[in-house]
Amino acid sequence: MILNSFVMGGIEFLSALFIFFVGLAVAVAAVLFILDVSQTRDAVRRNYPVIGRFRYLFSMLGEFFRQYFFALDREEMPFNRAERDWVDRSARSLDNTVAFGSTKNLTPAGTAIFVNCPFPTLTQDAVEMVPMLIGENCRHPYNAPSFFNISGMSYGALSTPAVRALSKGATLAGCWLNTGEGGLSKHHLEGGCDIVFQIGTAKYGVRDLDGKMSDEKLREIASHENVRMFELKLSQGAKPGKGGILPGAKVNSEVAAIRGIPEGQDSISPNRHPEIQDIPQLLDFIERIRDVSGKPVGFKTVVGDTGWLEDMCREIRARGSESAPDFIAVDGGDGGTGAAPMPLMDNVGLPVKEALPLTSNTLHKYGLGERVRLIASGKLITPAEVAWAIATGADFVTSARGFMFSLGCIQSLKCNRNTCPTGVTTHNARLQKGLDPTEKSVRVANYCRKVIREVQMISHSCGVVRPRLMTREHVRLVLSDGRSVRMDKLYPCPEALPEHAS
Repeated sequence: MILNSFVMGGIEFLSALFIFFVGLAVAVAAVLFILDVSQTRDAVRRNYPVIGRFRYLFSMLGEFFRQYFFALDREEMPFNRAERDWVDRSARSLDNTVAFGSTKNLTPAGTAIFVNCPFPTLTQDAVEMVPMLIGENCRHPYNAPSFFNISGMSYGALSTPAVRALSKGATLAGCWLNTGEGGLSKHHLEGGCDIVFQIGTAKYGVRDLDGKMSDEKLREIASHENVRMFELKLSQGAKPGKGGILPGAKVNSEVAAIRGIPEGQDSISPNRHPEIQDIPQLLDFIERIRDVSGKPVGFKTVVGDTGWLEDMCREIRARGSESAPDFIAVDGGDGGTGAAPMPLMDNVGLPVKEALPLTSNTLHKYGLGERVRLIASGKLITPAEVAWAIATGADFVTSARGFMFSLGCIQSLKCNRNTCPTGVTTHNARLQKGLDPTEKSVRVANYCRKVIREVQMISHSCGVVRPRLMTREHVRLVLSDGRSVRMDKLYPCPEALPEHAS
């Protein structure tokens, strides 16, 4: 009797609970129904009340399911799973060999195929990476030790632990770290690495009260021994013609103090340097920075057409080679950023695969190939892409997103929302806890070293003793009909013009 009463009581309680939740669900549905049919902003919800709300839920979940369940290893954008996994395993010093056969499709037009030598370089004949001098005429030239380096990522766009990890990792790997346009923080200096200070269009870190460049502040930045070079940012690949964008949610008190802007407000940089509107002013501005700092100065740009580069080279010839920038960083139109308008990100600027050979050819045409160091950037995260850039004419290659992956980035595409789940691009203290700078700095260094070793491996397969001896003759590019042609035939390097020619 007692057991039966207990069972019956339980059934009655569960029945009541069920009826309560059903009633609650009906009440909520009724409220949502009334809200949906009475609002006028959303046609789907107005025409299909309650049910229409599932469209947005499924749209949000679709991104998750495509990434983890449905997308093939080689088809995701902007970086596929195979590329991300290679970086992750390299950063963790895990085995990166593959079995059975490549999953990469080698037939799409533009695919680079390296020309292996029948008599490859023996390990004992290989030459270690040789440093390269930048700015030989400067008071403080920079003998850069690594051909693979960390591209510009601002403090503010990146979190505190991310910048600390990159700084320490760059020291371990022996490469440089570009500050991005957000100024120089104590976190950049903490690891003791070589630093390239980027001067963006808003002059963050070296601006006066009117937003113009302050020679005094520039001199103060240059006084840091770790600051080896200055990069004048004209444009970047993800948004050519549009200044940097940092949402106000990321502009905390420290970021605001470093940049010299109000806390909590969107940080929007001008579309270009107001002081620079033609080639002579560009060269004058570069010379001003070089004269004040005593260190190598170059610029970062996206190439849409080479006509202005030819104008610059002619102006340099007229002034003398000492007036040339010490380096040019070519950022491809396929580059990335934390926040950019889609029309610019998708449709403006040449990809680095076309921009790099055109820029290299222009410099060589005017006899500036040795004077101006060429840096390639823009979606180059694997050894094959880095080796391609060096063979094409780049002296150095920089990567931003590759090093973000080494920090633990999972391509959640939330860089602009301050909700990055891995702590790389957020100032949310709770989310930052997942990124340990000490542990991640080792991963940064592992990734850098792995890229360098495997670029060397490719160069040895091509029969040269070190990567910078590779040329366009060592690369074939696939054409639209499936055949391949040697890159030096597709992009022949022009002979230098005579000294007196213009």
